[in-house]
Amino acid sequence: MNIILTGGGTGGHIYPAIAIGDKIKERFPETNLLYIGFKGGLEANIVPKSGFDIKYVNARWVDRKNIFAIFKTIKSVLKGKKQAYNIMKNFKPDVIIGTGGYVSYPVILAGKKYGTKLYLHEQNAYPGMANRKLSKYVNKVFIGFEGARKYFTTLDNKNIVYSGNPVRESFYSISKEESRKILGIPEDKFVIFSFGGSQGAKSINDSMIKVIEEYANNKKVHILFGTGELYYEKVINHFCEMDLNNVSIKDYITDMPNYLGAADLVIGRAGALSLAEITMCKRASILIPSPNVTGNHQYHNAMSVVEKGGAVIVDEDEEMISNIIEYVKRFVTDPECIKAMEKGSEEASMPLALDAIVNTIFQE
Repeated sequence: MNIILTGGGTGGHIYPAIAIGDKIKERFPETNLLYIGFKGGLEANIVPKSGFDIKYVNARWVDRKNIFAIFKTIKSVLKGKKQAYNIMKNFKPDVIIGTGGYVSYPVILAGKKYGTKLYLHEQNAYPGMANRKLSKYVNKVFIGFEGARKYFTTLDNKNIVYSGNPVRESFYSISKEESRKILGIPEDKFVIFSFGGSQGAKSINDSMIKVIEEYANNKKVHILFGTGELYYEKVINHFCEMDLNNVSIKDYITDMPNYLGAADLVIGRAGALSLAEITMCKRASILIPSPNVTGNHQYHNAMSVVEKGGAVIVDEDEEMISNIIEYVKRFVTDPECIKAMEKGSEEASMPLALDAIVNTIFQE
């Protein structure tokens, strides 16, 4: 079987596609896999390192505020569709799986023209525009949150599959002891891990600066902090005159499984992929949903974990920093609370997401 994977723009679209591809290779090694992405997207860096062949097509985001930009998007999509169709004529796909992002648009449209089976995976509780628009062309949509079902009105309910969000198998069976050994962190520390995505999040970084100041050189606490590339230099400069023996600051986290694995408490956004990885690792979390996303979907994502007892939500407002500090103080001194939250986090995880997706595709 020949399968095309597509999705891009952010890790939240790329890594689920890679996870699906990895599972297919594991279970059906004779399958030929090809990734189609956008050369200017993160996928151009991430996908080849993950062992997949990749080809590129034109794609462009939608800027609704600028009518001339919309025409540019239409032109780019049509060119990308033609490029993707030519790729398909050579590769001859039996299945195309899209995981969102604007590069999915021309690829799925080309797949419809080519006449192959089409599938989408939607990670968020509030679906992205590309997946909502494309759903009318596909055989099935897999959803990461049950709440997304109501937005896919062009599909019969039987063609919407609640699979959960797939994560790479490196997140399965994470050992806190082994992860700490790899990162050089003593087992008796309370480990706080915070990150705000590859670019970072200013509000989270401002909060973590205060957390670090509160716990600097505390012998019971170790802090892992991913600032994001945009904010790294500023954060480092802020602490340049402090001796932080118990703090590790990085611009970008390349070993997410072990950083999550080593943590007792995670502080970060509520993106669908982040939540899937956090809950797969069974970690307690303080979640700060981004207020700048369509449909407030990060709040709805976060609530799926909060309802199981695996997380607490802190709103991004004037009390955000003080609320995070108070929660951290409580959790650092209450191991039983952390244990209960870890159990809730595990209950919110979907460990069979990959099997549900691959089984559905290969049984049809």
